[in-house]
Amino acid sequence: MRVEIRHPRLSDAVAYAAAVNRSAEHIGRWNPVEPDALPEMVRRQGDALRTFLIVTVEDGDFVGTCNVSNIVRGRFRNASLGYNSYLPYNGTGRMTEGMRLVVDACFTPESRGGLGLHRLEINVQPENAPSVAMAKRLGFRLEGFSPRMLFLQDAWRDHERYALTAEEWPGAGGGTVS
Repeated sequence: MRVEIRHPRLSDAVAYAAAVNRSAEHIGRWNPVEPDALPEMVRRQGDALRTFLIVTVEDGDFVGTCNVSNIVRGRFRNASLGYNSYLPYNGTGRMTEGMRLVVDACFTPESRGGLGLHRLEINVQPENAPSVAMAKRLGFRLEGFSPRMLFLQDAWRDHERYALTAEEWPGAGGGTVS
């Protein structure tokens, strides 16, 4: 593996801001560009939100970020994934490697250090071809269309809904987070 996943720390703020700033044009087409968001992100970690940083094994540089949000327990055990990749790693396969680790950690039972989820969703603007391709590479299936789902770039944006269950995930339950 060329990447690993870990949770963010306040000490990551400078490196996080640098990754977001160097990728602002890339990210800004689809998501807010918030280089100073890491301290608030760290503060918000809890039962409903878990953030994973995807970093290179070689030097710990930021490849991307994945938020596992809207975590619901009980009989549903579902969450939504939202992600950004950072330059210069876009298109190298490292983000896909990292997202596979995130999905595996989501499906790993809580007793083994994972989130113990059963179902994951990815909501993507249909025009965002790279994110649609990521969802498909990970094995998520298209479930539907949500008109005017999220307010982004000063307008309500349509999204396609993709989903995956633990039974559909090969090797579910072996993920670890450093």
